Amino acid sequence: MSGETQPIIDDEGNFHTEDEQVDLSGTIAEGWVSLAIFWLLGITVFYQFFTRYVLNDSAAWTEEIARYMLIGVVFIGVSVGVAKNNQIQVDFFYRHMPAAMGRWMSRAVDVLRTAFFAAAVVMTIEMMLKIGGNTRMTIVDAPMNIVYGMCLVGFAAMTWRSLQVTRRHWQRGYSVLERPESVMATD
Repeated sequence: MSGETQPIIDDEGNFHTEDEQVDLSGTIAEGWVSLAIFWLLGITVFYQFFTRYVLNDSAAWTEEIARYMLIGVVFIGVSVGVAKNNQIQVDFFYRHMPAAMGRWMSRAVDVLRTAFFAAAVVMTIEMMLKIGGNTRMTIVDAPMNIVYGMCLVGFAAMTWRSLQVTRRHWQRGYSVLERPESVMATD
């Protein structure tokens, strides 16, 4: 295509658009795992719908399992946001403080974020050890530690990805808090 852009709607009222090339090569492992759980969730919900409204005999286990799959999608999938450094952040104060102070505060944010995720890993392990394998799911006879294990995997992945983001910020000498305009170029 040449350098000129084509209007979305031409003079005759026809709609023109071109899709961008989809590149999934940068998708991290947690994203694929979360997507797989999401598809299993979708199949489970469809099965629930089918048994309830078509067969008029609802499968009781589907609601509970769907809820636990949703937990897995969220806790494992959120590490994708951590890896991309897409958390909610307030950069207003960084614009009005000295650059050196902003740099140190940005480093503190990186350290505290990583420490929070690491603490969540430790607390999840402690909780899993306290409840043991005796606590069962309500309808499905399986240990609740399966659900908490998904949370643990998610927190561990968030910790690892947070460490990677921290390392990237420290190597290049700034974070998106200090230079929000850089978010499109690097993060």
